[in-house]
Amino acid sequence: PLFAGMNGSAIENFSCVIYNISLMNCTWQAGRGAPADTQYFLYWQNSRDDEEMECELYIKDENGRNVGCRFQNMRILEKAYFLVNGSSKDSLIQLYDEYIPLYKIEILTAPLNVTAHCTRDSAGCIITWHQPLTSYMKDADCFEYEISIQNK
Repeated sequence: PLFAGMNGSAIENFSCVIYNISLMNCTWQAGRGAPADTQYFLYWQNSRDDEEMECELYIKDENGRNVGCRFQNMRILEKAYFLVNGSSKDSLIQLYDEYIPLYKIEILTAPLNVTAHCTRDSAGCIITWHQPLTSYMKDADCFEYEISIQNK
């Protein structure tokens, strides 16, 4: 079966974050039931049709165990499939897999071209901006903005 392996040997606390439009970091912790020699490997694909790719730049802990991955120059679509499997010389390691809608993990850049035009009369200020750059095109209706005016 697909999920064969020693109980508690799969990774825990898997999470990913996208930042600066084309960079992504994923991190995890070793399974509490995993043997000390367990090493983990992350594979991902943008869609079912794309080829599966292994992490190119692992983040390692002090014991040399892979506990994360740095991605650069990502070409990001709406959803990605992640799979982390493990190997140990003594036992089978359970795999972990997850589909993640990528908009949920993206830290957005600031809105672009913010301008403020203020008048002395009661008309006040008109503030304009363009939506932030994102890893893939989002509908403008998806964004909510909050303006904090510090100094009246």
